[in-house]
Amino acid sequence: MDEEWVIELNQELKRLKDEALVEECQWGKRSIYKVPTRMTDKNKKAFQPQVVSFGPYHHGEEHLMPMEEHKHRALFHFLERTNMSLQSIVDNLTKVVEDLKDSYDLLGDDWQSETGRFLRLMVLDGCFMLEVLCYYDRRDRFGNYAPNDPIFSFPGNLHVMPYIRRDMLLLENQLPLRVLIELAAGIYPEKRHAREFVNRLIFWFTKSISSDTRECLHLLDIFRKGMLWSSPIERRGGIIHIFDDCEITVSATELHEAGISFEAIGTGRTIGRIEEISFKDRVFRLPFLVVDDTTESMFLNLMAYERLHVGAGNEVTSYVYFMGTIIKNVRDVILLKSNYIIQNGIGSEEAVVELFKSLSKGVMYNPNSIVGWVLRDINVHRRKPWVKYRANFFHGYHVSTQWNPWAYWSIIFAILLFTLTVVQTAYTIFPYYRQNK
Repeated sequence: MDEEWVIELNQELKRLKDEALVEECQWGKRSIYKVPTRMTDKNKKAFQPQVVSFGPYHHGEEHLMPMEEHKHRALFHFLERTNMSLQSIVDNLTKVVEDLKDSYDLLGDDWQSETGRFLRLMVLDGCFMLEVLCYYDRRDRFGNYAPNDPIFSFPGNLHVMPYIRRDMLLLENQLPLRVLIELAAGIYPEKRHAREFVNRLIFWFTKSISSDTRECLHLLDIFRKGMLWSSPIERRGGIIHIFDDCEITVSATELHEAGISFEAIGTGRTIGRIEEISFKDRVFRLPFLVVDDTTESMFLNLMAYERLHVGAGNEVTSYVYFMGTIIKNVRDVILLKSNYIIQNGIGSEEAVVELFKSLSKGVMYNPNSIVGWVLRDINVHRRKPWVKYRANFFHGYHVSTQWNPWAYWSIIFAILLFTLTVVQTAYTIFPYYRQNK
């Protein structure tokens, strides 16, 4: 006779078998996640919105409530400008509401059961996000808003929009891209035209992607793919190689002492991509990066997304790990600044060092990433004998100058003295050989 616990366990296994296919399908739809505590320990505020909530995770939080009034006003202006009816918006979103719910991991039971409440959230948050994207589109700046509007105006651009933009790139603060496309479908009935419209708006917002967004899931996903440009597997012909020789433990200054120079990929309006990182002819090319108050939040959310979303990849995480490796002290920051790799917008060079030290702590590094391939080439170069001698020579004098600035003059005088000695010896020996001849 079977034990009672055996019967219960068999029933549980049967239930799990019946639900397996359903769960697998649901997991494939998830793209917006609550960040676990183990990932937020570095900086909890980096994952929390400061001025506006999008989606269910942070909706209703007290410090975000003032923006709710502006969401209603944005909906009014959106409907007025597009000549759409509220019912048409609701009808479009109702058709896909279950898919929208499935996009959220750990969606609360209240949001699951109260479909009307969830739709209301998607309408208000979606229209507000679309209005912000329209604002960033230079052809539609300020739209039909008043010149003194608190958000969509020149003063709002200076004091509020930077915080909204920062909140729109938080993992827990995303809306499924399908919400924006369904809203745009009210303006452009053909889905192709609606998607092209959203693509244009997102291009101006992210300044990082201009291709089709059919494979993208939300704004953070689009922003990340814009940083990459393409996957490393595509770049290497679809073949995956794992190298043991793609670690690096030296700083940017030590690489420079080994005869490696740095060159920026993209400056100003041009965006450099991680996929473009390369090392050739002793030139290490790295993307131009503005380090400001939003950098930590941006990278932490991108790395959290790469960890939580299966198949997302590890490219941004590997890039952050690498930057934390080569930036060991102030001299490294100054070197990268002088080569236009970094633009420091947070004040002191020490702050930049501490930022990347914190970001890269405990990070898992992917040796098959784009950075891994490039580091392998650098390590091959660094093992050459003449490169080792050059690096040791310059490093020795760099260290000595930290306590004795006359060290550089001493080597110059030594070289000069050696040259004069050679010349004097030549003039002494030359008459002797000439007389014998």
